[in-house]
Formats: sequence, structure tokens, C-alpha cells
Amino acid sequence: MNNLDHANLIQLYAAYESRNDIILVLEYVGGGELFDRIIDENYTLMELDAVVFIRQICDGLQHMHKMSVLHLDLKPENILCVSRVTNKIKIIDFGLARIYKPREKLRVNFGTPEFLAPEVINYDFVSFNTDMWSLGVITYMLLSGLCPFLGDDDNQTLNNILACQWNFEEQEFVDTSEEAKDFIRRLLIVNKSWRMGASESLRHPWLSDSALHHRLYTKKTMCRSRRSSCVPTTES
Repeated sequence: MNNLDHANLIQLYAAYESRNDIILVLEYVGGGELFDRIIDENYTLMELDAVVFIRQICDGLQHMHKMSVLHLDLKPENILCVSRVTNKIKIIDFGLARIYKPREKLRVNFGTPEFLAPEVINYDFVSFNTDMWSLGVITYMLLSGLCPFLGDDDNQTLNNILACQWNFEEQEFVDTSEEAKDFIRRLLIVNKSWRMGASESLRHPWLSDSALHHRLYTKKTMCRSRRSSCVPTTES
């Protein structure tokens, strides 16, 4: 973790080893899990908020991948908000992370079912783009509150992933921009070599187009204004 010095990655300050334990002193991050924001009924996550979150995750992944590190357990529970009043995040939990050397083929057989890439399920070789599949799932969840592959049990979930069965037909995607949908389409691809990497993702219009971000900001402001006008007053 000493090589993972980045604003969007949790920092390791010290490590101590005893006969029975290894103790890590990590940066304190007090804003709670990103997952909790997704499911909080009192928090309305707009598309522009998702852009801010995903861009930071991509920044963190870009640095990790430059350092030849695969996270391999990327999910909303492993992304913490720095505080409860900002959208700054940190990627945490490198317990399953692996050093990746492209010339040395690497297979893994662990992870959280809903976020597993097809190559992990098939016990095929993994790569940097294995993390990018998980990013696609997270993006889908941020924009809809839904998991694209969730089945009635783990086996059905894994089969859905292998079949790459997902769509934007849910009501939650009615107002989602085409740029956001295209971003997801370029990540949730069975063939890992066809997925965007972290650097390419950061250049995608959904994360880089300032004109789009202005439109999304205007939309967010209008939604907040409408919600404020609907709040009953003590006189009504």
C-alpha cells in the first residue's frame, strides 16, 4: 500500500507485526459507505453526483493500475465518503488486491457475486479491465439504485453475469443521459479486452464533457428547486 499514495485511495500510515497479529494504522474516513448513500431514502443522488463519484473512482483506479495493482473487490461498500457533507471518496479494503504483471497470467476465484467479472467466474485470466467491469456495475447502481445482474440466489446472479443480461428498461433510467448509458455499455462487456480502461474512462464524454456537466448541473438545480417548493410550510 505504500505505493498507493493518492487522494482517492485510503492511506496506510504505519504497520506493526506481533507474534499473532498484524496491525495497520490507516487514514480515518468518517463519511460512511457510498452504499449507504445509495440506499438512503432521504438522499437524492442526481446524475451529476454520480459523475463526481465515478470520476474519483476512475482516478484512484488509474493510479492503482499504473502501480500494477488490481483491487479485485471493487463495490460500493468498499468506497467511503470522506465526510457526510461532501462528495469526496476514498477506495478502501485492499485485502484481495494483487500485484499484476501482464506477462505472468493471474487467475483468482474470490470476490462479491454481484460485482464479479465474467473472467473471474470462469476462472480465466484477469487484468486491469477486471476492475473496470466492477466499475460498470457500480455506475449502473449509482444511476438507478438497482444491481444489473442480481438474481434470486448467487447461482442465478452468476449466470446473469455470464450471459451479460442487463438493460436500461427500468423506470429509473428514463431521465438518464445517453452519455451515461454509453459509459456503462463500454464497461459491461464480456470480452475484457474491449472494455475501457481507467484512463480511457476518464476521457469519456460522460466524465469529461463540461457542456454535459453544465446541463446536468442545471437539471440538478431545477430538481432541488422543485423539491423545495413542494415542502409544506407551517401556514399551509
